[in-house]
Amino acid sequence: MQEKIIILDFGSQYTQLIARRVRELNVYSEIHPFNHVPAYDPMVKGVILSGSPFSVRDENSPLPDLADIKGKIPLLGVCYGAQHLAHNFGGEVLPSKHREYGRANLDYIDHDNVLFHDILLNTQVWMSHGDTISRIPDYYKLIASTRDVKVAAFQVNNEKTWGIQFHPEVYHTTQGLQLLKNFVVNICGCRQDWTPESFVELTIRELREKLGNDRVVLGLSGGVDSSVAAILIHRAIHENLTCIFVDNGLLRKNEFANVLESYRNMGLNVKGVDASAKFLDRLRGVADPETKRKIIGRVFIEIFDEEAHKVQGVSWLAQGTIYPDVIESISVKGPSATIKSHHNVGGLPETMKLKVVEPLKLLFKDEVRRVGAALNLPSGLLKRHPFPGPGLAIRIISDITPEKVSILQEVDDIFISGLKDAGLYDEVWQAAAILLPIQTVGVMGDERTYENVVALRAVSSTDGMTADWCHLPYEFLSRISNQIINNVKGINRVVYDISSKPPATIEWE
Repeated sequence: MQEKIIILDFGSQYTQLIARRVRELNVYSEIHPFNHVPAYDPMVKGVILSGSPFSVRDENSPLPDLADIKGKIPLLGVCYGAQHLAHNFGGEVLPSKHREYGRANLDYIDHDNVLFHDILLNTQVWMSHGDTISRIPDYYKLIASTRDVKVAAFQVNNEKTWGIQFHPEVYHTTQGLQLLKNFVVNICGCRQDWTPESFVELTIRELREKLGNDRVVLGLSGGVDSSVAAILIHRAIHENLTCIFVDNGLLRKNEFANVLESYRNMGLNVKGVDASAKFLDRLRGVADPETKRKIIGRVFIEIFDEEAHKVQGVSWLAQGTIYPDVIESISVKGPSATIKSHHNVGGLPETMKLKVVEPLKLLFKDEVRRVGAALNLPSGLLKRHPFPGPGLAIRIISDITPEKVSILQEVDDIFISGLKDAGLYDEVWQAAAILLPIQTVGVMGDERTYENVVALRAVSSTDGMTADWCHLPYEFLSRISNQIINNVKGINRVVYDISSKPPATIEWE
């Protein structure tokens, strides 16, 4: 059984970051909606209450039931969580005289308090709240302050319950990870034994027990998630796993053949299916991005279902679902059955009447890569940029034609190959070329042209939830632009996307 820290989510943009920071300490963490407090579990060593966009003074503010937690196991309230512990237990929370947002310094710290072990006086913290705790209950103890926020942190007397009004999970809180370590390790007593190697060992053992001699099918995409899932299951059940790799005609240049070859070198039983003509035929004349996604999803299900039925005795469908997919399907107000339309195997379990196995559903993307490294997967595969399920269909901002796909494949190949040749590929989280429904005037030689525009996009990120545009060298962008215009017929203008997420998204559609 694995020790865990539970984070109760009140809707904060930073909730996933808390979970990630706890995991950086080699301690497993899970996120639960605030109104779905898990039943007693001896492996839950502590609970963290997240921040929230709500005010505790709002009539409909999130109100968790902490009866089985507070005073019984260690509890840490962060921002809204701290204000809840003050406001609803005899203290007072009032609107701040000025919005407390940004950097601050702790000018008072109770260094005898275990939560602040090895935290330096005047250490920088990050505030982000419109309310402030004006008074703590009589049986609470003040343990940290800033110049403007008297109650920056408190502890409940004779209880392993703490509250902090700043965010230890963000990088701007310079000793935030130390504070979380004080809580998770020193207070909760977690062993810090959740590592990629331990995950591999435990997961393979659990897969053997769950799957036994059953047969499993898995849809490979060429990406990191499905590849790591395939290797884990293969290590558990060997030849009882059959992988299916479908070419939807919207992959990168030569990707179908290249990926198939790499999988076979890893010892996987893989069947490649070239269904490109069928996908492109169904997409003819379709420009709406959501319609594209749904068509691709439906055709994928048809093809995969047909191929899977050729495998005798299949009873399980394996998916490369990762933790952000799970979190996004659960709202703060409770679980939701909504499956994102870009999750291109959505609907398969119902169609095929199969049980589902998802060996990566507890991991963030960077954790999947570390598990893949522990499995000795090729570094080229592990460092591969994320690629959307609908492929180039959502990077063509208009209807799909074979000609447009061919143009975009050539542009994409020049861009991605250029990043690799320049040693920039590993610095980028995701790179894409987008074919725009715009034609512009240009000059080639002595001739006037009126041809297409392509946009290049490269972003840096940790998990894809937020992203910033990459400041690629001007010399590189100039060289790539010239290569594209000189070598790809139909393109006479290249632009570079400098939008961050948020407010933009990584993909254009």
